[in-house]
Amino acid sequence: MKKRFLAALMCGAMALSLTACGSGGDQPKADDANPPAEGQTTGGKSFNIGICQLLQHDALDAATKGFQDKLTELAQADGNEVKFDYKNASNDVPTCSTIINGFVSSNVDLILANASPALSAAASATDTIPILGTSITDYGTALDMDWTGTSGRNISGTADLAPLDEQAAMLHELFPDAKNVGLLYCSSEANSAYQISVIQPILEEMGYTCTVYTFSDSNDLASVATNMVSASDVIYVPTDNTVAGNTEIIKNITLPAKVPVVAGEEGICKGCGVATLSISYDELGRVTGEMAYDILVNGADISTMEVKFSPTFTKKYNKAICDELGITIPDGYEPTEEA
Repeated sequence: MKKRFLAALMCGAMALSLTACGSGGDQPKADDANPPAEGQTTGGKSFNIGICQLLQHDALDAATKGFQDKLTELAQADGNEVKFDYKNASNDVPTCSTIINGFVSSNVDLILANASPALSAAASATDTIPILGTSITDYGTALDMDWTGTSGRNISGTADLAPLDEQAAMLHELFPDAKNVGLLYCSSEANSAYQISVIQPILEEMGYTCTVYTFSDSNDLASVATNMVSASDVIYVPTDNTVAGNTEIIKNITLPAKVPVVAGEEGICKGCGVATLSISYDELGRVTGEMAYDILVNGADISTMEVKFSPTFTKKYNKAICDELGITIPDGYEPTEEA
């Protein structure tokens, strides 16, 4: 009797811990934000979706919202109900595993893993619950496997990688006379390392001298960025989640030094960059929502679903920073949306 009591007590404590960990806080749930239309019923099936988002920043937030909005729209149109359990890991990778394990214990119908560490955690936690990734740069890198477009298992999703050769061409279009390019990324983000490994030789083929600057976390970002600006004419930052969460640090160093930053996505560009070739993360999330609907309602086999990419890429510029640096942007660029 005593053993059973202690076991029950421990299970209760673990459940409380999982509930508290990575709480969604201010993130709206789609079922709250998008209630059924007047006169619409939810007499069909009910689906529970676990969402693990690595951290809060514009790009990931937009992907999550797009996913929730589209899946809710499609489900309600058929009289189905969808509920979301959103949790944010606050950029703590071990917390992703804790959150995902909670979803597995709850036996959710599908997991959305927003960013590579969340996807890696989900892949390690379950081989039965469907897992859709979003905001993933390269699935092979994120999952440490040879990727052929499909997983052959319970994983698929959407990728946020804009063409790196076109990003390099954009940097050259804006700064043809620059000589030294600093390449900045967080060393703990494998997808960032992948992007740098691809774009560096392209830039060097264009005649730039490239130097890689890595930092381990936000604590050493300022010192690395300070060293970088003293030796760089222009800086390139890929789609890096840690950078995206700390753009103010970079801006406070690069702007006074008059060193422009070309970014891999719009959120980073809005925070500290001058230009980007970016996608719509809301659109990417909506595509992921359509994939989820196909799996949950239409019975699509996730193991054979190819990873999907954004259908459009847009050149954008940060008008405020460009004006301050005296940079004239050529035709064909759109201003970034206001933060």
